Amino acid sequence: MKKTPRLASIALIALLLSMGIAFTLSAQTGREYTIPNSRAGFGSNATDLGPEDASKEITIYLWLQLRNGESLSQLVEEQYVPNSPNYRKWLTPEQLNANFAPTADDVAAVKNFVAAHGLTVESVGDRNLYVRATGRVSEIQRAFSVEIHKFNVNGKIYRANTDAPVMEGLAGALVSRIGGLSDYRMHAHAVRPLDPSTGKPIPAVRVSAAPNGAYFSPYCLQGVDVEKFTTDGASPKATYVGNAYGAPISNTEKGTLAPCGYQPSDLQTAYNFNALYKAGLDGSKQTVVIVDAWGSPTIQTDAATYAAAYGLATINLSVYPLGTSCAPTDAASLANCQGWATETSLDVESAHVVAPGANIALVEAASDQDDDLNAAVLYALDHHLGDVISNSYGGPESQEGLPENDPFDATLMLAAAEGVSVNFSTGDYGDWSPIEGYTDVSYPASSPYATAIGGTSLFLNKNKTLGFQTGWGNNFTEITLPTDEKGYSTPLVPPDGSPADGLGFSGGSGGGASSVFQKPSFQHGLPGRYRLIPDISYVADPQTGIEIFCTGSSCFNNDADHIYVGLIGGTSLSCPMFSSLWAITNQKAGHPLGQAARSIYNLPSGAISDIVAEGSPLDAAGIITDGKRAIFEGPYQLVMPETSAPFLSGLAEGSDGAWFVVSFGTDTSLRADHGWDNVTGLGTPNALDFVNAFAPHH
Repeated sequence: MKKTPRLASIALIALLLSMGIAFTLSAQTGREYTIPNSRAGFGSNATDLGPEDASKEITIYLWLQLRNGESLSQLVEEQYVPNSPNYRKWLTPEQLNANFAPTADDVAAVKNFVAAHGLTVESVGDRNLYVRATGRVSEIQRAFSVEIHKFNVNGKIYRANTDAPVMEGLAGALVSRIGGLSDYRMHAHAVRPLDPSTGKPIPAVRVSAAPNGAYFSPYCLQGVDVEKFTTDGASPKATYVGNAYGAPISNTEKGTLAPCGYQPSDLQTAYNFNALYKAGLDGSKQTVVIVDAWGSPTIQTDAATYAAAYGLATINLSVYPLGTSCAPTDAASLANCQGWATETSLDVESAHVVAPGANIALVEAASDQDDDLNAAVLYALDHHLGDVISNSYGGPESQEGLPENDPFDATLMLAAAEGVSVNFSTGDYGDWSPIEGYTDVSYPASSPYATAIGGTSLFLNKNKTLGFQTGWGNNFTEITLPTDEKGYSTPLVPPDGSPADGLGFSGGSGGGASSVFQKPSFQHGLPGRYRLIPDISYVADPQTGIEIFCTGSSCFNNDADHIYVGLIGGTSLSCPMFSSLWAITNQKAGHPLGQAARSIYNLPSGAISDIVAEGSPLDAAGIITDGKRAIFEGPYQLVMPETSAPFLSGLAEGSDGAWFVVSFGTDTSLRADHGWDNVTGLGTPNALDFVNAFAPHH
């Protein structure tokens, strides 16, 4: 975080302003300003496909800088220091607007620039923070002296400007970013569990006419499994021994379906949320705000059915659509629409699981582009929909064109100053290297003004209490071919963990060190010079995920007439869970506690459970005989993680009868460890102890 001059108090701001000291930027007419932060950083993964269609009409956002941004940054620091005179003296929207928001004159200057260059002003954003405009590509290229091309980035086509845009005059001095030149999109962080035989998600199941409880088995480890494999009348042969992952795929009885997943009561028991409810702490009179792109067209019905089916309190859900519904035009956009509808269902329903007494405000951004999502967070803040905002999405920090004074960061700083905690999932791709070819972290989770939520794998005891957790990170290795017509599953020699075959790493909690933001004061006890994520965690592993409901056509298939139950995880699960717990913490305190990350690093012992790497004496291993020799395949040979740290593995059957080894705690280069770590942060909250740490005598 950037060093700033010290500001004594809010009163000093008012004094300086009353003396007529101006903080707004000035500019000489005709001066040119290069606008940073306005170019996607695709890097070596992008192939330039040439100019974008010049006649195409696009929407852009001209984000205005905060006034007195450095003073606000210093004030936020003081608001979170217990011995400061400004401790938890949150600013009102009126105070923020008067002292820090762009002025009407600033907006007028930017609107004049837009109109003078033949573009159309569509709207002015909340708190004067942006001017939204439309125009043809040719007009926008002339207005900002840029070329806009199409790029192939890992098989997806995006547009982006090839150079930083330039603006003349006062408007150029006021604008911090021009969004929309690129249509790079944020990633939803919801992940469904994998059927390794197909490489596709475990299919959702139609909800029965009278639903009453769990569908999938709640036991992700089911004892010891010994499997003998042979070839029809010949070698190779193999015997594998290990933990049995999930229920048998032959199970058809509701409550025992394969592989495994948790109903709401399972999570409430495992994380001891029941102790909170017994104490009258369920989020009552609090609101959890959820921001998603587009939302789901059936979320009201699906969430109400979900609550009734699992015996939860009636859900009080308000929806704020900021654009039109998602309109798929091809298979790829249909998948994206259904992906965000699935994300929305997960966010709303899992938030209700943790805080069944809280209101939920769903803000549906106009799209999954950065600017629309930022505008949605800003809308929630400006309309003060709640004191905690949950966001389960992000993108590689290096591809966000990040800078100082990024508009999303400015929105988050305003939230911190108002006492609102804006929480972000840290992503589902580990250190990003399997996708990008280099290590990275997810933004906006990496902002010092966000609370970053990572993920664990969760395993229950037979009485549904918490058995143990480890850091989320899965790998799959195939050990046999599918069952043939005679019933044989031929052993593979050697087993196959090749990413080219859709195997190997399948997902894990994001984390690591920012390359943009310096280490914030609340992480002063951690190593290094940069912001580290995550801050804290909950269950995120889709292979130990949660059951959610969603109408088939919205999320899972083309069946618009029935609701389906599917398993899901990702840090999109852990983020709304923590957001709801933070709402309960605010309830107990009796007032907003502000950004969670700034308050959780010095809690008393027992408030947070440390998550460490977990191994097992029953990690999967096998012996293969090929007629000439016996080959021992130990746990490390079968999983091949990049570490000597403990991990957990077990035997799993795919839908076609092929067998696999699935591992837990193998998260790219990231590892769970004692104390803070880059998979789970500080660990997982201990419900009542965590909440009481913030209001022990309330």
